[in-house]
Amino acid sequence: MTRSQSTAATAGPGRQRAAGTPAVPAGDPVPAAWADYVAAARQLDGVRREAATAASEQARTVQAARDELAAVRTRLAPQEARLRELGVPPISLVPTPPELTEASRSMAGGPAAVLAAVRDARRWAYAADDTLAARGLSRVAHWPSRPRNLLVYGPLGLLAPLLLVVVHLLAGSSPLTVLALVVGLPAPAVAFGLGWLAVGRLFPSRPGERADRTARFGALVCLVPAVVTTAGIVLAMLAA
Repeated sequence: MTRSQSTAATAGPGRQRAAGTPAVPAGDPVPAAWADYVAAARQLDGVRREAATAASEQARTVQAARDELAAVRTRLAPQEARLRELGVPPISLVPTPPELTEASRSMAGGPAAVLAAVRDARRWAYAADDTLAARGLSRVAHWPSRPRNLLVYGPLGLLAPLLLVVVHLLAGSSPLTVLALVVGLPAPAVAFGLGWLAVGRLFPSRPGERADRTARFGALVCLVPAVVTTAGIVLAMLAA
């Protein structure tokens, strides 16, 4: 090999490396490590968001349970006083150890179980309050509104027509009957007003709700008997 050939052989590879692009080794661990890092970061972010969501839900559940518990305590205080006035022994108003154990067992599932138990207690408290407020009409108080209110509007709406019939039978077609008819004209309105007040008094509503007085139904119950009776008496007087 001559000197010039040796020089060319030495310089040749250097020129090829300068002109070409450096090749990345096939077993480079950097891209794989970066992909693993990105996947781990995404997984950690997902876990963090799920933990934050769960903590927020738990906080809302705890706050709701506290609000429900405050409402139940507010409801139970007047009930306890009312029961004591009715002669219930104080020892009967205190939960027994088995009842406390059962309540603790039902609330062992965390804030959600506590919230469900407190809501059940609120429903029971409302039911007990309805029973106490019904004043001996507990069964009737749970009837549908129209049949229940008919027990109030019905007798009041029939009172004036019955009096008109009695006056007509006793006085016949005399001026006394005419006077009774004139005086009895506002009787349906008076009967409806008394019935409206009586329904609200006998069947009180829960706090925050309006009493279901079925005003239109009550007005018809008070008006129809009076109109029918008055028309019948007038026709009888005209026929006489």
